[in-house]
Amino acid sequence: MTDEQKFCRASRAVMQEVADAMSRVADTVAAALAEDLGHDAWGGEPAFPAGCDGTTCFLRLNRYPACPFAPDTFGLVPHTDSDFLTILCQDQVGGLQLMKDSRWVAVKPRPDALIVNIGDLFQAWSNNRYKSVEHKVVANAKAERLSVAYFLCPSYDSLVGTCGEPSPYRPFTFGEYRRKVQESTQNDA
Repeated sequence: MTDEQKFCRASRAVMQEVADAMSRVADTVAAALAEDLGHDAWGGEPAFPAGCDGTTCFLRLNRYPACPFAPDTFGLVPHTDSDFLTILCQDQVGGLQLMKDSRWVAVKPRPDALIVNIGDLFQAWSNNRYKSVEHKVVANAKAERLSVAYFLCPSYDSLVGTCGEPSPYRPFTFGEYRRKVQESTQNDA
């Protein structure tokens, strides 16, 4: 086995450990939020799609190089997350901003802290009780920014309903929603 193959195998094992740990955090947070909405168990209600498991969720490693044109350069354009929940672990460089009261607000990095973003699907499932917040990443002029994001997603054929009535949304599948998001993104480009 080459050194490169050994490195890849070791990296895969580490990333699997990170994904497993972030999955447990996401499940715990999601269960607490579902309980707050009056549901006894995560996944126990028919309105919540089954299938948010290790086969449908994913981990993304993000690197934002230093940029001399910062802060006018996006590391990541303004968007909301199209999943149920996102768990984000970021370094101490900063750059994450969220929209609050029609203004961009910097999210100050804190050591040993994770950020939880409510996704569009959780907003729909919660009947807008929880909101998916628009956010972006701006580049830093002097330092690169690193983050790891875990996305809690159902399978593409999972039906997303709401946890209460009346609902402002019709039931839809995650696949339908992802296609609409991709179409919208392509039309905006």
